[in-house]
Amino acid sequence: MSEERPWGSWHVVEVGDGYKVKRIVVNPRSRLSYQTHEHRSEHWVVVRGIATCVIEGDTVVVSPGESVDVGVQHAHRISNEHDDELVIIEVQRGPYLGEDDIVRLQDDYGRDELAARSGRVETR
Repeated sequence: MSEERPWGSWHVVEVGDGYKVKRIVVNPRSRLSYQTHEHRSEHWVVVRGIATCVIEGDTVVVSPGESVDVGVQHAHRISNEHDDELVIIEVQRGPYLGEDDIVRLQDDYGRDELAARSGRVETR
């Protein structure tokens, strides 16, 4: 399973009992929504590029080979503030890993407003 997003794309590499592994590509000068998840934690490993990660309001800059953890229900965002593509391997862990487990707090592409108006949670 793969999906294109306004900020880049993601591709599911593997799914198992209680985990999902994704390859996430973030376009230059783009960022994902500031969001939370009710049912899962995430572990991000930067493969290529430089990730600027905001987790619970704290900013962490992550280089290739480095990683960062996001706890369940922690507000977070990945940004690519550079001119080169950013590639991250994301490991999700939890009892529910559906794409609808996203609560958008802020979004550059208006998807948080769409979700609020429709009364539903939008996917990344």
